[in-house]
Amino acid sequence: MKKFDWYITKKFFSTFFFTLSLVLLIVIVFDISEKIDDFLENNLSVKIIITEYYIHFIPYFGNLFSPLFIFLSVIFFTSKLANNTEIIAMTNSGLSFYQYLRPFIICSIILSICSFFLGNFIIPGSNKHRIDFENKYISKKRYVLNKEIHMQIAKDQYIYMESFNINREIGYKFRLDNFNKNKLMSTLNSDYIKYDSISNSWELNNYTTRIFYDDREVLNNGRKLDTIIDLKPDDFQNQIKLVETMKYAELNKYIVKESLKGTPQIVYHKIEKHKRIAFPFASIILTIIAVSIASRKVRGGIGLHLGLGILIAFSFILFMQISTTFAIKSSLNPALSVWIPNILFTIVAVFLVKKAPK
Repeated sequence: MKKFDWYITKKFFSTFFFTLSLVLLIVIVFDISEKIDDFLENNLSVKIIITEYYIHFIPYFGNLFSPLFIFLSVIFFTSKLANNTEIIAMTNSGLSFYQYLRPFIICSIILSICSFFLGNFIIPGSNKHRIDFENKYISKKRYVLNKEIHMQIAKDQYIYMESFNINREIGYKFRLDNFNKNKLMSTLNSDYIKYDSISNSWELNNYTTRIFYDDREVLNNGRKLDTIIDLKPDDFQNQIKLVETMKYAELNKYIVKESLKGTPQIVYHKIEKHKRIAFPFASIILTIIAVSIASRKVRGGIGLHLGLGILIAFSFILFMQISTTFAIKSSLNPALSVWIPNILFTIVAVFLVKKAPK
């Protein structure tokens, strides 16, 4: 690697980690001010707050917004190079813009790989501790009653419940239907069912079973029946945050399972899956945009470049928010919704590279 490449690499990483540390420090201060009442109410010590919450909060937040931190870092130090006429000196010495761009791309690829590895294999385990802490001391909210539950729990097996109380783990007006080649073979109805965590089974109360044959129907009923169903009380809770605790392979398996059940939250899970790939890739795109913008020496200097950079960063977030909302509220494909900002900003990057000072 040439001396120039090493110079840009050191500038890139030092500015990125400085920016990341500074922003995270500001975010932590605001987060503490927002949650201080919860900390005091639960008599939490500084050690517990740091070791059980912020040590897990920092990598999660830092990795989540790493593309934007990379973008602003590159804007800042590249603009400084341009303002000091260093870029002009480099180009006058015979260095082409594409040679100048190369170390930036290499550094962004390294950070993207790190972000992908952290987001899919390391941070999910850390998120378990963060979310447990939030549920225990901050949120204190549980979805007490789910109503009108329709769910497929296995091939040709469907359940219905009028409501389910998560705190008591009791479901009311339960029905289990078994099909074979779209033909109803049996039904099981119960006034209410209760989960037994020791035996991992369900206790059915005031139940009725109906088995259908070609020429007859068999009817049975009773007061209590213990049975094993591929169903857990956790299946009725809000699972949107749960996917943040899953590694990539686990998330794929979970999506297949939830797709079979037809859960309405499946779109959130798919969005989370594709974000884990799209966000690291966005770091490379935003780096190219940042270099193309900040390499030109302008009258406004660093301030103008940073202002433009912040505008582009917020535009990226806005496009991401709009496209994912379309996936949640309409029929837009979750993968496409996550990649739309990357596609649009790739076009912007190509245009800016062509217009950049050569």
